[in-house]
Amino acid sequence: MPLPDTMFCAQQIHIPPELPDILKQFTKAAIRTQPTDVLQWSAGYFSALSRGDPLPVKDRIEMPVATQKTDTGLTQGMLKVLHKQSLNTAMKNLCEILTKDPEGGPARIPFETFSYVYRYLSGLDSEIPAMETEAYLTSLQDGIESRKNGMIGLADFFVLKRKI
Repeated sequence: MPLPDTMFCAQQIHIPPELPDILKQFTKAAIRTQPTDVLQWSAGYFSALSRGDPLPVKDRIEMPVATQKTDTGLTQGMLKVLHKQSLNTAMKNLCEILTKDPEGGPARIPFETFSYVYRYLSGLDSEIPAMETEAYLTSLQDGIESRKNGMIGLADFFVLKRKI
């Protein structure tokens, strides 16, 4: 016995008029960005789109330049995408990408790497004074230097905003 809502022909399928453009923009963004995990990137893309946040999309396609086994493939274009999504969130993502800790762990990276990328990204934002950047990095370094063996993790700088 067929279900009452069973569709028998193409005329019965309603396609929202904005869907083709959404899919076209998504496809172009995926081609430019070349994500390694398309499913995870797609979830982030559509989540950002639905919230009106900046999309995790590169401005242009970049050819991979990984030359060593330890090269992460983190490119200037990817750093610009991360910067668009806010500096603190970018640093959280950076730690999660570069960590050698198991998934769900503290996502620690060397403080030297963290501070190098933080300086670069904050330098892209003309509203962040260099003195403020250095003061922030110094305060973080003072907190981790003696107890964390030169490693910084999410708990050291990233505070989740809670919705009430």
